[in-house]
Amino acid sequence: MEGKNKKSRSYQDLEVWKSSIALVKEIYQATTRFPSSEIYGLTNQIRRAAVSIPSNIAEGQGRISPKEFRQFLSISIGSLAEVETQLIIAKEINYLAPEELNPFLIKIDHIRKMAKALLNSIK
Repeated sequence: MEGKNKKSRSYQDLEVWKSSIALVKEIYQATTRFPSSEIYGLTNQIRRAAVSIPSNIAEGQGRISPKEFRQFLSISIGSLAEVETQLIIAKEINYLAPEELNPFLIKIDHIRKMAKALLNSIK
């Protein structure tokens, strides 16, 4: 019975998805302070990569096979690395202060650990 309940859960019930949504909101807020000249550059790239994280979790959970879910979780983990790199670049070019970057890095690491744990739990 437990297995059936696990499968029928919505992606919206997953803590990793909820945390990813919160991260997206914070990234949108932080990137509003980036120069307007970056709207089609780094701002857009960070936002798209961030949105990809919960989107791939949701899409994967909605797939039929566990193998597909694992694949989409892997993609979301890759997007986490992309966002992390882009935020470090933003700090290096003085779009983010070091004290703004560190909380993002902590949240990204936490989401990565949850995503990897979920990935490892799917057989």
